[in-house]
Amino acid sequence: MLTLLTYPAAFGLFSGSPFCVKAAYMLELSGQSWQRSDMLDPRKMPHRKLPVLRTRERLMPDSDTIRHWLESQGANFDQGLSDIQKGQSRALIRMAEDHLYFQMVADRWCNDQVWPHLRDTFFHEIPRFARGFVSGSIRKSVIKGLDMQGVTRFSEAERLDRVEQDLTAITAFLWQSPFLMGERPTSADLSVAPILAAIRATPVRTELRGRIERDQVLSDYIDRVDQAIVLK
Repeated sequence: MLTLLTYPAAFGLFSGSPFCVKAAYMLELSGQSWQRSDMLDPRKMPHRKLPVLRTRERLMPDSDTIRHWLESQGANFDQGLSDIQKGQSRALIRMAEDHLYFQMVADRWCNDQVWPHLRDTFFHEIPRFARGFVSGSIRKSVIKGLDMQGVTRFSEAERLDRVEQDLTAITAFLWQSPFLMGERPTSADLSVAPILAAIRATPVRTELRGRIERDQVLSDYIDRVDQAIVLK
């Protein structure tokens, strides 16, 4: 049986990481037998991050690599899509994973109101006497990475404006059909919906979380994907 190494459930979601949710969605749609195994410290994993899929042969890191392997085993997440739709799907995935995701991370890790919730959820295995120092050091590293990525070089108003453009693009697809590419979930939904869900699940009601909560189209879409692909 395949084993998905994943961050534990957090804030009411299958996992604290939308990429782990994406991998679980793919496994569920693939028809493969699989189980989850939770962990908080990925430093010994390939790429030092999660998700990782354990097969009989190896540990497979990264949700895109997991997708390619599942497709090599017969899964088809974009069945029936035209080449243009597949190109649109790839663009939506990259927009969500390379832009929206980092906006979510900044909204959480840079916010002093959100941070205590993250610290006590993601670092609860660390003894309390050392938790503040260890988690604080990791937080500084994450914030430094966000600065290098560039997302935190914008003001909050500028960041929200950039997010708004992404959300407008996503909503344009959802006026046409229940899922991004039609009547059933495809690969774009497996990336976009978990990131929107993670934003909505932020444990403090930030402006970004409120933006998703107030949007009936996006909120219904998140719930629709979750209902269409029921995770264990």
